Amino acid sequence: MSALRGLLDGAPSSVVTVGVDLLAQALDDQAVAVDRVDWRPPLGGDAVAGHLSAVLADARRDAANRTALDRLLGAEAELVDVVPASEALGLQRGTFLHAGPPITWERASGPLRGALMGAMVLEGLASSPEDAESRLADANGVTLDPCHHHHAVGPMAGVVSPSMWGFVLRDPVHGGMAFCTLNEGLGKVLRYGAYGPEVIERLQWMARVLGPLLQQAVRRRVDTTGPVDVRSIIAQMLQMGDEGHNRNRAGTMMLVRELVPELLELGAPSGDVSDVVRFCNGNDHFFLNLVMPACKLALDAARDVPGSTMVVAMARNGTDFGIQVSGTGSQWFTAPANTPDGLFLGDFGPDDANPDIGDSAITETGGIGGFAMAAAPAIVRFVGGEADDAIATTRRMYDITLGEHPAYQVPVLGFRGTPTGIDVTAVVRTGVLPVINTGMAGRVAGTGQVGAGLVSPPEACFTQALDALAARAR
Repeated sequence: MSALRGLLDGAPSSVVTVGVDLLAQALDDQAVAVDRVDWRPPLGGDAVAGHLSAVLADARRDAANRTALDRLLGAEAELVDVVPASEALGLQRGTFLHAGPPITWERASGPLRGALMGAMVLEGLASSPEDAESRLADANGVTLDPCHHHHAVGPMAGVVSPSMWGFVLRDPVHGGMAFCTLNEGLGKVLRYGAYGPEVIERLQWMARVLGPLLQQAVRRRVDTTGPVDVRSIIAQMLQMGDEGHNRNRAGTMMLVRELVPELLELGAPSGDVSDVVRFCNGNDHFFLNLVMPACKLALDAARDVPGSTMVVAMARNGTDFGIQVSGTGSQWFTAPANTPDGLFLGDFGPDDANPDIGDSAITETGGIGGFAMAAAPAIVRFVGGEADDAIATTRRMYDITLGEHPAYQVPVLGFRGTPTGIDVTAVVRTGVLPVINTGMAGRVAGTGQVGAGLVSPPEACFTQALDALAARAR
């Protein structure tokens, strides 16, 4: 290295290094100024280089991505109703929606199986979880379909059955509608694959008391002062330490503040009203089920733009991870889901965790969640890591996105907009994968939640999408 130092005498005052840090560190040790370039080979190597070149050369790409991004950023989200899925989605008896790309019972993960078994009992289609398992295996009179195929999203297993109540959100700009069930809380809940009597009893109370009272309050609010502006609450919660996926404490408090006056004026039994307020206010994740359909609305508005390389859905069913892209319609690009790395509850450990599951990655797809971790450094207490890691993660996501969200801002970054609009070509070109912060479900049906952590999609989802985009390039 001393010879190299001699070659540098009289040369420019700094050296640019690319890739591994070995040379850079050696130069640092000799007091040579170094400009490090964080370069890595594209995903898939030479095999996808031709497809990447074809997509980058597509004359439609830049304008198409501007159109898709403008639609995403311009979308709004208003809470307009609370109704059962049968009313909102036309869901028929025997039809069950689930998170992620399409899957069959034979390939379903433990938590998805557990949630479906519980939903069968809830709907009166089975007398017990064991009876439900047998009927689901026979597939007689049972239909499974992704939430995303019905303008809906579901956290974790994402199972939606006809009698489940949920939020209805509307985008007044583009006219879209999105649905998400009411949040059950944490621990042993249906969305984490639990199906015991306490799970069914809670869901029955939600259908009997929680849903109808929220419906009356929301409709009263719409008729008097107008719908609750969900996008505005999301923007505010990012200023208050939430990131919109695993931390929704401020968002939940603001929602409760919006609806309590309406609840108090309904004339409903005071015990029921206090139970509803206590349930919502005691569940810091309650607002997540409004954040998700708000992001779904924005991304649905950006769909079907020919030539666009922007991702409009990331979703997982506990077996497969899938993405959809604006320029390739409703086609799914799937690969085996990774298992999150993070912190575990109680005595649970890595062997207890199921691979990644849930539609809640719609938050990252919309520019918040893991992409906005810098706005919520306290999230690392829940998913692992250090506060600096949260900031570094958000900074890294700017490398793979098409723009910044003007409404969703990160105070610690000088109120810079969150990185928004994942670009398939940027992911493949840089090798940087989206970061998702998520809960972890137990791999055995009936277990419930075992922890929370960070995960990224498999590379193959993006290289497959690139192949499809290349086939459509002109």
